Amino acid sequence: MTVEKVNKIPAMSHLPNEPISVMDAIYQRRSVRDYAPGQLSEATLHVLLYAAVQAPTAMHEQPWAFAVIQDRNLLDRLSETAKQTVWLQAQGEDPSGLARRSVNLISDPAFNVFYNAGALIVIYGKPLGPFVAADCWLAAENLMLAACAAGLGTCVIGLAVPALNSPEWKRLLDIPAEMTAYAPILLGHPAGMPPPPPRKPPELVCWK
Repeated sequence: MTVEKVNKIPAMSHLPNEPISVMDAIYQRRSVRDYAPGQLSEATLHVLLYAAVQAPTAMHEQPWAFAVIQDRNLLDRLSETAKQTVWLQAQGEDPSGLARRSVNLISDPAFNVFYNAGALIVIYGKPLGPFVAADCWLAAENLMLAACAAGLGTCVIGLAVPALNSPEWKRLLDIPAEMTAYAPILLGHPAGMPPPPPRKPPELVCWK
């Protein structure tokens, strides 16, 4: 894995489509689970990563780090590990119940956790304080909105988190042991866009 720092803001012209407004991106963003073949250019990925690090960050710690995985064989191996990990969790103690609810999905041998997307971007957090997880998720939202504005699809794959945080996969990806994977995000060209999901109106518990 090549580790790089982007010291110059990438040109927005590298994005595949003319960006839309922020409000349009917020309302048009979808969790895409069907991707067309093909990979994204390195230039496009740099634009989105740079958008991610513009997110708010507590005490300006900027605790995030990113892994970009485009190798299809590696993604397929990680998918199988993720499925096995979730299966084992479902057999044991799973306070959230997420693993048990996912058993039918992962039982299908043909099911790929990453839906054949062209890239997986994993946002890792460094141990720099109590708000690392929040900062990483803020960066994730920036990245997903920027991708949506460019006509790309994204989806957070929470099922992959336990596998990514295993010692085995940290070694395979050259991730420092002290870092924690928070947000694995699929990225690619949508094969189709899902319909808008229903949303409840904001629940107000106080307005004084």
